Amino acid sequence: MQINSIPRCFALVPCAGVGQRAGVGGPKQYHPVAGRPLVEHTLHALSRVRRLEATLVVLSPEDTRFEADVSLPPGERTWVARCGGASRAESVASGLAELLARGVQPHDWVLVHDAARCLIRPEWVDRLIDACEADEVGGLLALPVADTLKQERSGRVGATVDRAGKWAAQTPQMFRLGLLRPALLQAGEAVTDESSAIEALGHAPLLVRGDLCNLKVTWPEDFALAARLLAHGPA
Repeated sequence: MQINSIPRCFALVPCAGVGQRAGVGGPKQYHPVAGRPLVEHTLHALSRVRRLEATLVVLSPEDTRFEADVSLPPGERTWVARCGGASRAESVASGLAELLARGVQPHDWVLVHDAARCLIRPEWVDRLIDACEADEVGGLLALPVADTLKQERSGRVGATVDRAGKWAAQTPQMFRLGLLRPALLQAGEAVTDESSAIEALGHAPLLVRGDLCNLKVTWPEDFALAARLLAHGPA
């Protein structure tokens, strides 16, 4: 670690999935939303966050579509690496190794963001950086759960779950590379977000209020909703 250096911020976008739940006949990151591939919206939004030194996109080694389908933001702040794995955790861990190889330091911040959250706005990312840059652990965008929660059992309601104090996790999730990498390696491939891996080490990430529009495009109907929101623009 460079003692006198100021920590920098980098984004990491895992983009190696096949998007089976999306039902669009291929990787959902390349499905058009408002006339552009889904991930293109994501990358262009991140490129407008001035405090991000660069964004690393982690692709599958078999990906043959990215350069042909996606128009990258201008400049040289978008990096591409075909080192993705079978799970999100594996892709992120491989991406962190790639960042280290490119000179990113253990004390630098990495903001991991879902490729499918194509409605992300620079001001939300700035809010996360403002909240976490002086924190010992880091944190994530999230929203308090407003709906009544039900536990399902065989297609029926098995129980009503107390929603008090519960938050729905979003991304980006912002942690130092030197903390996140060993956390993911220890947690294994089952973790579905970076915060879970950090929590498993005994840390308590900071909850930073996100936005309802920062939805993760997952189901077929989500594409139409995302297109409407993108057409409407910032409120």
